[in-house]
Amino acid sequence: MPKVIVIFGAGPGLGASIARRFAGEGFRVALVARRKDRLDALVDQLGGEGIEAAGFTADLSAPEEIPTVIESIRERFGRIDVIEYGPIPSVGFTPAARLEPATLIQDMPLLVLTPLAIVQAVLPEWTERGDGALLMTTGATAVHPMANASGVGPLMAAARNWLYSLNGELAESGVYAGTLSVAAFIGGSEAAKAAGASGAASEFPVVDPADLASLYWEMYTKRDRVEEVYPQA
Repeated sequence: MPKVIVIFGAGPGLGASIARRFAGEGFRVALVARRKDRLDALVDQLGGEGIEAAGFTADLSAPEEIPTVIESIRERFGRIDVIEYGPIPSVGFTPAARLEPATLIQDMPLLVLTPLAIVQAVLPEWTERGDGALLMTTGATAVHPMANASGVGPLMAAARNWLYSLNGELAESGVYAGTLSVAAFIGGSEAAKAAGASGAASEFPVVDPADLASLYWEMYTKRDRVEEVYPQA
């Protein structure tokens, strides 16, 4: 039975590129996102390229929905082998001196609690099979804190801390956890389009999502590192 990758927070940028990269290696693709119209459009686009894909709607800020979504994906595909988690948070950069508890509470489910719920839902299958992988996409402030760029950074850093521990605990069982921290706008994404319209893109590089997808494939297959920051410069 062909393997299955589930892309949480799937969109036209990185999510679509990961779908194409893994599908090129024989994977079937499950796409999870909140807006059904955009999800259906992406499924149709990938289907037109010969990729077996199906969409599943879910609010990723509600971790209690995850078991139901995972079960629906299993009913459709029969298994889950790889998960990529990379939704875009609603909270932007905030100076640390003005960071309020409510700001962190707003995106804590999306960036910290839901990834935990996903792993709890798939881990029995992965440990029984002796194989599985969680790929988590974050921003570079999870790795390199910067003045006036707090907000999402502490939450992503918390998830990164957990992922490192997760990989250390499960690697010998065949389960891999890796994180890709992107220090740029991702081409084709809504954030990149908004940045281009506002002129903010001139301050940061824009990277090709296909390059990130290839990097994820390398991390998944080699499993020789927990983390990659891209671009490194």
